[in-house]
Amino acid sequence: MMDMLFGLLGLLVVLLLLGGAVLVVYILVRRFWLQSNGERNGDTIMSVRRDLRSVFDSITWRMILVAILGMVMLIPLAFVDDIVDERYGLYRAVLKDIAGSWGEQQTLSAPLLVVPYVERFETKENVRDKDGEVRTISRTKRTLDAAVALPYTLDIRLTLSEEFRRRGIYQSLVYNADITLSGTFASRPAVEELSEHIERIDWHKAYLVFGLSDTRAIHEVADLQWNDTQWPLSPGTRQSQLMAAGFHAPLGDVLSQSEGEHRFELRFSVHGSEAFLFAPLGQTTKVHIASTWPHPSFSGKVLPGQYTVRNDGFEANWDIPHLARHYPQLWSLNRASYDVTGFTAGVRLFEPVFLYSLVTRTVKYGLLFIALTFMIFLVFEVTVQARLHVVQYGLIGLALTLFYLTLLSLAEHIAFLPAYLSASSIIILMITCYTAAALRSALRTAIIFVLLIGLYTLLYSLLQLEDYALLMGTGLLLAVVIVLMYVTHHMRSGTMGGQVGELAGSDPSG
Repeated sequence: MMDMLFGLLGLLVVLLLLGGAVLVVYILVRRFWLQSNGERNGDTIMSVRRDLRSVFDSITWRMILVAILGMVMLIPLAFVDDIVDERYGLYRAVLKDIAGSWGEQQTLSAPLLVVPYVERFETKENVRDKDGEVRTISRTKRTLDAAVALPYTLDIRLTLSEEFRRRGIYQSLVYNADITLSGTFASRPAVEELSEHIERIDWHKAYLVFGLSDTRAIHEVADLQWNDTQWPLSPGTRQSQLMAAGFHAPLGDVLSQSEGEHRFELRFSVHGSEAFLFAPLGQTTKVHIASTWPHPSFSGKVLPGQYTVRNDGFEANWDIPHLARHYPQLWSLNRASYDVTGFTAGVRLFEPVFLYSLVTRTVKYGLLFIALTFMIFLVFEVTVQARLHVVQYGLIGLALTLFYLTLLSLAEHIAFLPAYLSASSIIILMITCYTAAALRSALRTAIIFVLLIGLYTLLYSLLQLEDYALLMGTGLLLAVVIVLMYVTHHMRSGTMGGQVGELAGSDPSG
């Protein structure tokens, strides 16, 4: 952005140099023409001075200078924008640090039933012995593999309790999730259908895998309830290619001893931040999420079928069939590879008033509001002949750019609305007091004060009505053009740019 700004300023400098060259040529030509018509040198110089004074006192010339000054104000605006980006980067670093200690975004992919089995492959090979005779030799090769089976029904019930964790001036929205997993596996999985070479199925070595993206954040967990038996949990998934992070529970001989429907239930609590996602592993997956946070943002591959959002929280329900996903209910671990975490759904705890996005949007309107403020003073010059020096325009522009820096510094410590009111009040009072000393008119100063209040009120409205910001901004620009056309429609066309006071129908002496 800075490269673009400096390129634009370079173009303005070139235009100013060209304008100066044209002005010098005009002076020389004017002087030569007057001397060729018999005027004395002194009269020629006075005539050229009058022409120059006419040009420099014209509204056109002042509009050009003010427009150039407005473009120059892009430089401090760019620096303010860089400061906002820098502070946002620092804020993100703090959030990442807090999440690293408390718990990051959690993705639950559970449970998966893993059943090891052995495959036997018979091969025949013709070999030639030392006597030159060809003989057929049978070779046997055994390989280890595992079947991955998903539950027939899966019910996930989740309660999110939000809280804020502070570090310095920054705070991060985090949550504690109380999770209950329950469901059924329909008898023993049909492992024998995966391959015709299965020699032995090790039912006694089966285990359940529970995938959780950030296991460091687990702070409370109960034993796995499988049918009427409790089984302890162990760290790790034992199959990194299946699930990178999580824990597992060995099931012993429960599958080899029973062929009926198996019920399971697991309760645990985990910390997290930003969002909670789940993978719908059941042939039928039902999920219920409840929280006291009133600003959910549902995300993932599937949105909730039913949800309720209230001021005191939200509830959401998903009912997802297995046909919605891209992986089957049963597969061989070594023969197929499926990313079960690639199809997830869930909720993100959304913060509706995000400081840095609001300040960034405010800065984007910076040039427009500087131009509007300059236009107010130019209208005063045209209508009531209240003149301001170009330096005064520059100081007013700098005060306007300081508004955004003041807003950012205050909003990092207090709420955005009080910060906006405080920052805008400071800048409005600064400009009003400064122009009061320059204009020396209570009425004109009061008008400036009211117009500035209107501008900053309009800016706040643009920030709050994000969906209608383009419509309101376009209407504002149309209103500006209409005002300029109305103010300048009496301007004479035969003067050197239309001097202040030289309006059609006006009395130059008065």
